[in-house]
Amino acid sequence: MAARVAAAVAAALLAAALLLPGAAAEWTLTKKGTVVSYDERSLMIDGKRDLFFSGAIHYPRSPPEMWDKLVKTAKMGGLNTIETYVFWNGHEPEPGKYYFEGRFDLIRFLNVIKDNDMYAIVRIGPFIQAEWNHGGLPYWLREIGHIIFRANNEPFKIENEYGNIKKDRKVEGDKYLEWAAEMAISTGIGVPWVMCKQSIAPGEVIPTCNGRHCGDTWTLLDKNKPRLWTENWTAQFRTFGDQLAQRSAEDIAYAVLRFFAKGGTLVNYYMYHGGTNFGRTGASYVLTGYYDEAPMDEYGMCKEPKFGHLRDLHNVIKSYHKAFLWGKQSFEILGHGYEAHNYELPEDKLCLSFLSNNNTGEDGTVVFRGEKFYVPSRSVSILADCKTVVYNTKRVFVQHSERSFHTTDETSKNNVWEMYSEAIPKFRKTKVRTKQPLEQYNQTKDTSDYLWYTTSFRLESDDLPFRRDIRPVIQIKSTAHAMIGFANDAFVGTGRGSKREKSFVFEKPMDLRVGINHIAMLSSSMGMKDSGGELVEVKGGIQDCVVQGLNTGTLDLQGNGRGHKARLEGEDKEIYTEKGMAQFQWKPAENDLPITWYKRYFDEPDGDDPIVVDMSSMSKGMIYVNGEGIGRYWTSFITLAGHPSQSVYHIPRAFLKPKGNLLIIFEEELGKPGGILIQTVRRDDICVFISEHNPAQIKTWESDGGQIKLIAEDTSTRGTLNCPPQRTIQEVVFASFGNPEGACGNFTAGTCHTPDAKAVVEKECLGKESCVLPVVNTVYGADINCPATTATLAVQVRCKVSGAQAA
Repeated sequence: MAARVAAAVAAALLAAALLLPGAAAEWTLTKKGTVVSYDERSLMIDGKRDLFFSGAIHYPRSPPEMWDKLVKTAKMGGLNTIETYVFWNGHEPEPGKYYFEGRFDLIRFLNVIKDNDMYAIVRIGPFIQAEWNHGGLPYWLREIGHIIFRANNEPFKIENEYGNIKKDRKVEGDKYLEWAAEMAISTGIGVPWVMCKQSIAPGEVIPTCNGRHCGDTWTLLDKNKPRLWTENWTAQFRTFGDQLAQRSAEDIAYAVLRFFAKGGTLVNYYMYHGGTNFGRTGASYVLTGYYDEAPMDEYGMCKEPKFGHLRDLHNVIKSYHKAFLWGKQSFEILGHGYEAHNYELPEDKLCLSFLSNNNTGEDGTVVFRGEKFYVPSRSVSILADCKTVVYNTKRVFVQHSERSFHTTDETSKNNVWEMYSEAIPKFRKTKVRTKQPLEQYNQTKDTSDYLWYTTSFRLESDDLPFRRDIRPVIQIKSTAHAMIGFANDAFVGTGRGSKREKSFVFEKPMDLRVGINHIAMLSSSMGMKDSGGELVEVKGGIQDCVVQGLNTGTLDLQGNGRGHKARLEGEDKEIYTEKGMAQFQWKPAENDLPITWYKRYFDEPDGDDPIVVDMSSMSKGMIYVNGEGIGRYWTSFITLAGHPSQSVYHIPRAFLKPKGNLLIIFEEELGKPGGILIQTVRRDDICVFISEHNPAQIKTWESDGGQIKLIAEDTSTRGTLNCPPQRTIQEVVFASFGNPEGACGNFTAGTCHTPDAKAVVEKECLGKESCVLPVVNTVYGADINCPATTATLAVQVRCKVSGAQAA
């Protein structure tokens, strides 16, 4: 089955004349009219070695209208390759029914890459993980008899990232890898296949590394194959309940340069742009906003300094591509944790050296070939001619940027909400009734997050507690992700698990009565599991259920009989569309009502800034705009830092029309819809943070008569501030020269602060689209003899649309 799908994808790519897939479920490097091969040094295009700087951009995680801009921005960042998975469950939601439209138009996405003169790396899966629902595998695979996912099992074949679970398969795991490699190569596609997370791979297949520091943590056992890094994690994907997870630009650059120093010739950033898990596409607990800390954020805006610092790294490595690809490699130990990796080309005597402080955490100097070099801790330097530092991974010269959200005028003038509450089902009216509660995924079949469990029971007057200070308590064990409970139609409370503690106990007091009592539990899943060898065995739903605190003891309801109802009424009738909405009776909205649909209309904000909806006043549920699923929200899941993991949610402008956009919210718990805000997003706060002691990086060089000639217009240290298009610097928020601390948006002046800094920056920058600031103590009237000074300039300015431009 999986082999059939892999072949179908390959055929589709060939038909588009783009060249095609690669790797036993993995990669394809593509460009029209090329022959792709490899030797021990690199992948080769038409027989020529090359360096590849790739960024992962997943086509279903952004609308097609954004693709061209995303790819163009990636190219501006120094990339020459775009990587994506193929999302099988999006392309074949039902057996034999294929979908390649809208966000799932794979061929259109590949054509965008081709039109921008870039290569494409296609990971065809069919298992992909990717923090994507069910790892990209369609739910209907579970219903194929005798299937075992990711195993040497006839109904299931082909792989991705198998190294981390092969140990559980023992002998059968090795057989499975051999089969996958043989099947892939037998297709005769003509492009190298790759296996991720491997040190060795069968036959002609190339093993590759995934991780953060593949230059130090990964060993390639087959020396006849190139060193490729297929996932360099630019941050960490986050789940609901997780705090902010960042990875610095300096650390990413350090890791990349270490990898290239040791012979690497391809790096793929995972992710370069994460995008959005629209609708129900995210895996269990995964945030709707995916890899927002990547070099391009969720909205496609450059995240500085990560974007610019890596761009400079790519450009400087490309300048020395001959040495990396054909130079003779050597290695020297310099002592005190420093080392040098050299590449020499006899024809022009080029020598490149990389100096690394072996995690000592201290800056220092090192003597290399008679020259002294200052080396920041945990950094790598590129030295042209083995004498001049042209790039250091820890010296960041590009500006920083901070994101801000702006509430639109439209929010207040059209903020009229209406509501419709879901009916709470009774046991006797459900169609699926069993003695024991049923497993959730088998009932919803991944068409909904929601499954109702209902039951009823009779109580006599002497069953109820005699004392008024005692209330019965319902206790339910669940392996789903969250639950909301009702007793006799009254809201009882909510419960949840987490990514780390998946099962949970729902335990809440409730009011019962003499006679028949009705219990209804709305169980919800936040996406299906996306990894592991036991995917087909993963279960969810209610297990044990008891009522405690009754006068006659504990009442066990586990075998009491269960009624089940999959999906919500609003989902069945598509209440989130104009047509479906008309089937319901709406009334003025009220606050703090569970299982309630809310609706209102809004106009598209002016301009072209990205648009978000701020859900801080709500709790948990789903967002729809003009019938498009924006994704799951869960602002009631608070992190240890005391705030939601995600409170604003991207609404692509491609989903909108100028007037009358329908916004539908399904709130599971309790919320205040009047507090929902339509906002625009900007990166108008920009900063520099740079020291006088850091020499400026030389951008490039050329060979002149066998000698290296360095090219630089100005080698003095300077800080540059550039506003986004159509904006100018309107305010200097912070300026200090001396020993400032902090980060962009949170700078503080140190003990060596000079009060003249702000006036100097205002004179140089106000009213301009960009400005260049010298990093020299005399310009700012700073006391260079101040004992604590680091001779550092920190500046934050705010860009705005000027009055003339706005008019």
